[in-house]
Amino acid sequence: MPLLASVRHGAASLGGALLATATRATSAIRPAAKPLHPRGRVRQGRLHRTGVEPALGTALGVEFLDAAGVDEVVVRESRALGLPQALPDIHGLAIRVPNADGSHGDLLFASTGWGRVSRFVLTASRSTYGRPMTTLLPYRTAAGPVLLGARSSGPETIELACSVGDGAWHHFAELRLSERDAGPEDLDSGGGISFDPVLNRLPGLDQYGWVERLREPSYDEARTHRGRG
Repeated sequence: MPLLASVRHGAASLGGALLATATRATSAIRPAAKPLHPRGRVRQGRLHRTGVEPALGTALGVEFLDAAGVDEVVVRESRALGLPQALPDIHGLAIRVPNADGSHGDLLFASTGWGRVSRFVLTASRSTYGRPMTTLLPYRTAAGPVLLGARSSGPETIELACSVGDGAWHHFAELRLSERDAGPEDLDSGGGISFDPVLNRLPGLDQYGWVERLREPSYDEARTHRGRG
């Protein structure tokens, strides 16, 4: 294994172990079936995709980003640590998108900055309105590493954008939130819903190996606690 790949592999594995430990510690301090994002509003939404090619000038090789369309989605808005509303917290936005084969893909966003560096840095605040969010870690695509971003563009409306690497943001969709909460048909068995970007993927948005090693231990820890709950 080349030295750089070996270093990246080790760093990602260590980071994944640390995130799993943090998830375990959070569940010990605040016992719950879900150690992260323990509460949140789950409701319906409609995703209007315009496609990224007109803005970017080229296709990314991912139908979800390239093609125009409308998707009926399930959305969760939550606070990562579940702190009281008066305290700053890391905010989360999860979107469940149907796939053509009947499965679904989950996209998870967390509050960050919007700049070339700050888009990869978590931030805490009291309110989400006007605050940007990103997927924090890039997806592997035919066009290179792609990061997804989200930010409010109006009442109950969220703009979705993407960037290749740390490049400029390009609009590709608008999420319009419904006042209707998700119904039983939208939820997983057991009456809840668990968003998991490691297991539930959108075609063309693949995980880098180092991203999987970073994410999987903490998601596995979270799945274990959901099973106990």
